[in-house]
Amino acid sequence: MIPFIILKKINLPLGVVQFLSFVPIVIMATLWFEGLFIQHLGHLPTINWLNVAASVPTVISAVISKNLLVIVIVGMISLALLRVLLS
Repeated sequence: MIPFIILKKINLPLGVVQFLSFVPIVIMATLWFEGLFIQHLGHLPTINWLNVAASVPTVISAVISKNLLVIVIVGMISLALLRVLLS
């Protein structure tokens, strides 16, 4: 909590603020890419086709809505429907 208290009282330079604005995008992209692959120790990762298929409508909803709530809901529903249909 100390960094938040300190940063609340200090104005950061514009360049630092712009750089930090990309941090949530990088975190979300990292989590997304991590879910697209299955790790096998000692071997190359394989593609998780179920997550790739669920990502298609999710990415489309992200481009159209640009609303995180809509993106999360579409992603959850897409993955749930694919799991039900392919099980």
